Amino acid sequence: MELSWFFSMLMFLWIAAITPGPNNMLLTSSTANFGFARAMPLLIGIMIGMQLLLLLMAAGVGTLITAYPSLHTTLKIFGSVYLVWLAWKITTSRYEKLETDKGTTKPVRLYQGLLLQALNPKAWLMSIGSVASYSLAGSWYSASIIAISIAMFAVNLVAGIIWMGFGSAISRLLRNRVSWAIFNVSMGILTAGCVVFIWL
Repeated sequence: MELSWFFSMLMFLWIAAITPGPNNMLLTSSTANFGFARAMPLLIGIMIGMQLLLLLMAAGVGTLITAYPSLHTTLKIFGSVYLVWLAWKITTSRYEKLETDKGTTKPVRLYQGLLLQALNPKAWLMSIGSVASYSLAGSWYSASIIAISIAMFAVNLVAGIIWMGFGSAISRLLRNRVSWAIFNVSMGILTAGCVVFIWL
């Protein structure tokens, strides 16, 4: 494997990971509302989901989706519904003073972050694109998939922490009901807006 191949693949994954999308909107919102520590399960769920999705693509599921367009359409429908549901949860989140160690409202859980990847077209495109573009043929196939997996883990971790840091900084502004409501409605709209990109 050449160094130029690795850096090209890393750049592709980094751009896919750092740009706004359902994962990053949820990480920002969850951290702003519940604090860094309580948002960590969401990040872990996202990262596990992305790794599982990559392995599925490497095993050949991606070819099944491209062979049966109706399966892809079904995925888009479920993904859209799930994103709208998450957006609604964000928008209608109750105001509470930010106490990161307790509280009655619960952040998005690990399994929900994992489930989001199964219904997140951006995650599918990232996985399909990396396997289709950067896996190597023949005896190098397994090694290239391992390299892609490690790189995807690294970029998702760094990008996730950056977006969580953004949410943590925003949390300092959420000191009253009005700012809380404005932030959550904005994040809900942005999360729901990701549905548009599913159908482009």
